[in-house]
Amino acid sequence: MSPAKRVTIADIARMAGVSPGAVSFALNGRPGVSEETRQRILAVVEENGWQPSSAARALVGARANTVGFALARPARSLGSEAFFTDLIAGIESRLSESKVSLQLRLVADIAEEMEVHRQWRSSNQVDGFIFIDPRDDDPRADRIAALDARAVMIGSKPSPDGTVPSVWIGDDTVAETLYSYLAALGHVHIAYVAGPAELEHTRLRAEVLERLSADGVEGEVITTDFSPARASAVTRALLSGRRRPTAIVYDNDVMAVAGLRVAQEMGRRVPRDVSLASFDDSVIAGLINPSITAMTRDTFELGERAATLLLQQIEAGANLPSVEGPTPVLTARESTAPPTRTD
Repeated sequence: MSPAKRVTIADIARMAGVSPGAVSFALNGRPGVSEETRQRILAVVEENGWQPSSAARALVGARANTVGFALARPARSLGSEAFFTDLIAGIESRLSESKVSLQLRLVADIAEEMEVHRQWRSSNQVDGFIFIDPRDDDPRADRIAALDARAVMIGSKPSPDGTVPSVWIGDDTVAETLYSYLAALGHVHIAYVAGPAELEHTRLRAEVLERLSADGVEGEVITTDFSPARASAVTRALLSGRRRPTAIVYDNDVMAVAGLRVAQEMGRRVPRDVSLASFDDSVIAGLINPSITAMTRDTFELGERAATLLLQQIEAGANLPSVEGPTPVLTARESTAPPTRTD
């Protein structure tokens, strides 16, 4: 085949050993072909770098009626975090109202996530993307713009006009609320057990804690991978030191529960010896003994707003302004109290 000749659906069908109709079914995620056949067709599409022409899109329909969500999280940890359960439920709820499906893919890292975005877009499997955990100088927005695709980022601040918009929650304001509450209780040594350092919300929360040094609060930031195992190890180290924090704040509820268990194993009374708090809330955080102080937000609604903004952009065929997410509120529970020591 001449290099100058454009690869067509008929060519893809011939190389995959199927009919052109089967190629159309596979590319649009419709029933009518087996999963094995669909994967074989997509492999041929990938090998040949095929992208549908405008005419081909018109023939098969411009919409896939599917939204893609590639998530860089270990499968085991995903099921334990209420945040993702509620977020995905909110996204699904809004999409289902418009008879749009959600295609979820777990990936190892951002590089694989961007490759999945490219594959989905080139094979017309999705109409747009949702992505989370923005980084400073995040490459995903530019790559999505290069694909001429619609997307929504769930992040910590509004995006610049004309770029991929965000549904955002001001993590600096959230951190200010929680840290100031602990400082008002009298805590002057606060440790923040964070997620990965490269995440935007980690940096914002750490910066707020650092600024409290002007008010005499000593802040300590330890980054982790969000796992209960790392949260447990960090908590054990913090509570074994010569100068122990009087309050520990965790990035999510699972990490906070793991920290509580370690404190109890070590004979540290919560909150008398150490106060614990979380940036994420859940049913478990409210039911465990002692119940855990947390920043409570409507994550289900966050997912709904992200899905709504994406559907509006797909309909408009253009980027729209960012939208503020539901405001988190402080839920003070049994795990926080004034410190009884200052060492």
